[in-house]
Amino acid sequence: MSVRWDCCKISLQAPPLDYSFRGISFIQDLLTEEPRPGLKVIKRSAGGKLLTQAVRLNNNTINELTDFASIMEQLLEYPGELSWVDLSFNDLPTIDPVLTTYPNLRALNLHGNSIQSLGEVDKLAVLPRLRTLTLHGNPIEEEKGYRPDWPLSHRSYVLSALPQLKSFDFSGVTKQDRSTAAFWRRMNVKPKKVKKRRDDY
Repeated sequence: MSVRWDCCKISLQAPPLDYSFRGISFIQDLLTEEPRPGLKVIKRSAGGKLLTQAVRLNNNTINELTDFASIMEQLLEYPGELSWVDLSFNDLPTIDPVLTTYPNLRALNLHGNSIQSLGEVDKLAVLPRLRTLTLHGNPIEEEKGYRPDWPLSHRSYVLSALPQLKSFDFSGVTKQDRSTAAFWRRMNVKPKKVKKRRDDY
């Protein structure tokens, strides 16, 4: 138990595993591509896996996350402890459900991708520790209700779906944002209808 705790403590303080600007198109390429060297070296476990909780995959040409979980298991000693994933400036058309399998995820950068639907955000509601999210620079900006200058903007939609966020699109979440999101939700989300049984009549 103490060895795992020590390794987790080390990985929490470690720099991110950095594959940014590597021309990566497929997640499987992480196994053959060398990560960018950082100022601080990422320590390895006795089994040779990396002790970090952060992965940078930004500024590549990734358009799907097939095998993401298995690749993380091959690279990281504790993939379940992953807390920050930077997938900004890629070609992702959706928010892949694999990202929702990391319950300790606290920060997710998805800005500058090809995400088409604001409803994709709903998938992230299962991440209880998610505090930071970026989405700007995606085609969803063209979706009505996204732009911040429109009343009850995308910010309200995202914050109503993900009330645990502290930062969205590099801007802190204020009390006013939360109040507006709650109002937006009351005005736009229909409550589920309860079907009455015949016995109730």
